[in-house]
Amino acid sequence: IDIHLNTELSEVHGFVGSFESTLASNGKKEVIDHGIAVIATGASESKPDEYLYGKDPRVVTHLELDQKFMNNDSSLKGIKTAVFIQCVGSREPQRPYCSRVCCTHSIESALYLKEINPKMNIYILYRDIRTYGEREYLYRKARLAGIVFIQFTMEQKPQVKAGQDGLSIEVIDHALEQTILIKADLLALASAIVPHKDEKISQFFKIPMNEDGFFVEAHAKLGPSEFATDGVFLCGMAHYPKPIDESVAQAQAASSRAVTLLSKETIQVSGTVAQVNPLLCSSCGVCVDICPYSGPSFIEEGPFAGKAAINPVLCKGCGLCVSSCRSGALNLKGFGEDQIMAMINEIQ
Repeated sequence: IDIHLNTELSEVHGFVGSFESTLASNGKKEVIDHGIAVIATGASESKPDEYLYGKDPRVVTHLELDQKFMNNDSSLKGIKTAVFIQCVGSREPQRPYCSRVCCTHSIESALYLKEINPKMNIYILYRDIRTYGEREYLYRKARLAGIVFIQFTMEQKPQVKAGQDGLSIEVIDHALEQTILIKADLLALASAIVPHKDEKISQFFKIPMNEDGFFVEAHAKLGPSEFATDGVFLCGMAHYPKPIDESVAQAQAASSRAVTLLSKETIQVSGTVAQVNPLLCSSCGVCVDICPYSGPSFIEEGPFAGKAAINPVLCKGCGLCVSSCRSGALNLKGFGEDQIMAMINEIQ
């Protein structure tokens, strides 16, 4: 296994079974040949711009609190009251998606704080608790441990003020229909998970991204770890926010599909592909520009140099290039004009 650190993907050519990628690192370039590619660019924690984050050291994000746990920070034992605020930066107009792991993360962190100091008062301010599936037991365990859950709405978010005696957090409890004031020593923010928006990778491999910057699979049920581009697979948070067990399961699915391809000496492709008559081709390049899979390209050498040609491995048989060809040089194998007209005449 070769690991390339501080390396950027600068160029990609080829198709399933025969990719050629250029890696750039420290001003040097290296070309590697590979049969498949797995997109696992992950995601990161957003940095909040609210709730006094960055202005008061008592306000931290989930990952920063995790770092305190790993460092066995002694200051945690002296905390009397801790507050968690959920959905910071997610499930809002700029990021309408749920980050999915935050509720479970907050509850696990709250329970760990209870272990450090059983007398600590802990509040979790939430919009909706989403400890789905088997993680529901964590929610029940937290309630039994005395952790208090208070629901708020996006229109009436908690208000945080800093003071010498602690953080003052005001939140409207819709169950009690009252404003509650909490004096806290620690405020942990469940900040949104944001993808590494890498349009280059999307363009290199001809794979789609949604408006949030996550990659979109070929089919949610039939191809959850695949793209329409053959030989390119997907796993982890590059797909959407998910816990570790789901990321591992999808990584296993992607590697299984990859091994299935790599174990073959030859690859079968669809017989329905576009074909070019070079005698009619005007070299306008419309088909090259319009194809979402980079199937057409110009012939560089020989008697038909400059004319378009179709790579049958890349072609998906969508017919987009055929319908856009102004010279009538392109046709879809199995769907020629004579064949189509024969079908129409038979119906009539």
